[in-house]
Amino acid sequence: MDIMDQRRLAWLSRTDGTVVLGKGSFRAAAKPPTSGVAFFKRSFSEKNSHLPWQIPESFERISVSDFYEKYGSTTALAVDWESPDAVPFSVVFQEIMACIQQGTIEKTVPVVTERGRVAESPSENIMAAMAAQGAPLHSYGWVSPDSGFAGATPELLVSMSGLCLKTMALAGTARLEDESVFNVDEKEIREHEYVAQTLVAKLQDLGTLQRQNRKVLRLGSIVHFLTDISVGLDRHQDPEDLIRRLHPTPALGPLPRTEQTLSMLADWRERLFCPAEFGAPFGVWDEGKFEAVIAIRGLWWEGNNLALPAGCGIIEPSRLVNEWRELRLKREAVKTFLI
Repeated sequence: MDIMDQRRLAWLSRTDGTVVLGKGSFRAAAKPPTSGVAFFKRSFSEKNSHLPWQIPESFERISVSDFYEKYGSTTALAVDWESPDAVPFSVVFQEIMACIQQGTIEKTVPVVTERGRVAESPSENIMAAMAAQGAPLHSYGWVSPDSGFAGATPELLVSMSGLCLKTMALAGTARLEDESVFNVDEKEIREHEYVAQTLVAKLQDLGTLQRQNRKVLRLGSIVHFLTDISVGLDRHQDPEDLIRRLHPTPALGPLPRTEQTLSMLADWRERLFCPAEFGAPFGVWDEGKFEAVIAIRGLWWEGNNLALPAGCGIIEPSRLVNEWRELRLKREAVKTFLI
């Protein structure tokens, strides 16, 4: 594979098993085109970006298997990782717990970023690693020869086709070997219910809503709680309006979601050197169908420098050591993509 002659590549694997791939130069626009493809890209903190749509010079729709055959063949990426310092996170953790005790917030999601270096630009290797990931993960990326971000996320923010809307609550994390106790862990269940109940409240006025039973999603060495939610829409919804309504959910953002709590989270993310797009919506518009995922379980890079962020949901029962372990567990899961 050689992407060095491409100015940029963007892709997203969708729930129907296809990948939309954009190539060449991209034109920023305020709205998606009436026909064709556009990628939705913005930072985590942006709410009203004037030009969030990126229209590629050319695009194609291919199967997940064909995407892997075309871009997934390369060698493993050797990274010299530097373990993150626990002290800055512990300071933020104590500030968050103080806010919880004061009643300012019920839940928020700080992010810790691990740094690494490689011998040469990792764009091709990272793209290949993410192209190898299949369902229930959604491979995504925004890649140039020397910088970009890419990942394989389990979290679907929204899928809208006609008057059918689907989303999910994905929150609560444990090691696979701890699944039996995870199923009855009050803290993990409460964290998940914050997300599920918030999504239901934000969507129930749009049509006929169905919430499925909570279940366990197994992803290699880790497990999450998952609740699928669908809505039969009363009328067509603008994709940007949906994103503003839903993002950030309590899975990645604060509860309650106010200007104050969002500003506090933005400060904590900045102090812990979180990449701007981590946890942001990343989507694709394709002939009236729209899907967007949450950009987690990924890598960000510039030149030879890599960043591997991971977040953890903090609520009143949270404990520093447990959250630090969860952050490491999530980062190690991403590192397995590179083997």
